[in-house]
Amino acid sequence: MFKLLKENVHIAMGSIRTQLLRTILTVLIIAIGITALVGILTLVSALENTISGNFSSMGSNTFSMSQYDSSAQINRNNNTEKVNPIISYPQAKAFQEKYSYPFTTTSLSFTATSTAEIKFENKKTDPDISVLGVDENFLVNSGLETQIGRNFTGFDIQNNNYVCIVGSDFLKGILKDVNPIDKVLSIRGAKFKVIGVLKEKGSTFGNSQDLRVLIPTQIARSLFTAPNINYDLKVLVGKKELLDSAVDDAIITMRRVRKLNPVEENNFGVTRSDELLEMLRSQTEIMGYAAWIIGIITIFGSSIALMNIMIVSVTERTREIGVRKALGAKRSTIAFQFFTESLVIGQIGGFVGIFLGVLIGYLISLGLNFEFVAPWMAIIAAVIISFIVALFSGLYPAIKAAYLDPIEALRYE
Repeated sequence: MFKLLKENVHIAMGSIRTQLLRTILTVLIIAIGITALVGILTLVSALENTISGNFSSMGSNTFSMSQYDSSAQINRNNNTEKVNPIISYPQAKAFQEKYSYPFTTTSLSFTATSTAEIKFENKKTDPDISVLGVDENFLVNSGLETQIGRNFTGFDIQNNNYVCIVGSDFLKGILKDVNPIDKVLSIRGAKFKVIGVLKEKGSTFGNSQDLRVLIPTQIARSLFTAPNINYDLKVLVGKKELLDSAVDDAIITMRRVRKLNPVEENNFGVTRSDELLEMLRSQTEIMGYAAWIIGIITIFGSSIALMNIMIVSVTERTREIGVRKALGAKRSTIAFQFFTESLVIGQIGGFVGIFLGVLIGYLISLGLNFEFVAPWMAIIAAVIISFIVALFSGLYPAIKAAYLDPIEALRYE
């Protein structure tokens, strides 16, 4: 059996070489379908992996109070959007002081600017650095850690110390090849001593998380004065089983701070990290389904092309089939020969498609700063699909070749 398979593969490769151009076009048609499927699934896997990495570090026991509900904005289907007032500094401080649910810590922060220029000695950055005003709880509540140095302390925040924590990209830029701790950076003319460097976080949807500087809230407010600054509140719940009741208590507290009467709707957003992560994952699942639909439609077209080339091959080799039958070849032998040829072409197309799909997915992931992960499920599915395509595409031509009348085949010109 193995010897027969080896011989049929050898014959199939010989037939492929004699009809090289037609075979290449068929392989490319199959490869396009597999590439579309694997490429999109690779990109979806990379996106999901990046999202999971960014949000899982925060844990499933955190939530934030902000102007809008982030998960509702992602999933909204209507065109009307309720306009909520910003969370002002007095309101944010009032919430922080009044909210005292057990086993919770609340952090207050705001984005002072996203176009700052940071200077160190005779070096300076591009004006694309984000400066955030934060307190001592911000790092823990946001799932951030320092790779060098330390976090802010309550003493730093309460005494408005001119200290800062920088993103990891500073080690590749103006702080390259130096020990960053205790180095002095200039931000809008103010001098800040570096006390820590954050671990690398990468980018989320094209926004770098490593090009930012964290400074105490009050100092940020004095340096970056702007009307209608919106403040964010992040709450970490020490015990996961208390999360639901902690959220309910936070809503009641914010309603009191906002002075809402019982019949008024909430004019602020509450975003739970676990709900947001699940929402984003559901969005990536939709992309995955779209990839399967696109891939299957394209692969269906490639199966028709493969069946066509095999039928043409049977027609062109009718006299050869007649000679082999006259010499005693069985129907099963003839059918297996053409069936093997179909499988060889299908698998070549499948492997080419897998290679191109993974390569394209990797390059796009690299360009968008997504965390690439090998899509093994997509690769296994592509191998199975290309085998099934070859199986069904080669079945009819193989049967047709097997049942040719040997006398009529010999007379065929």
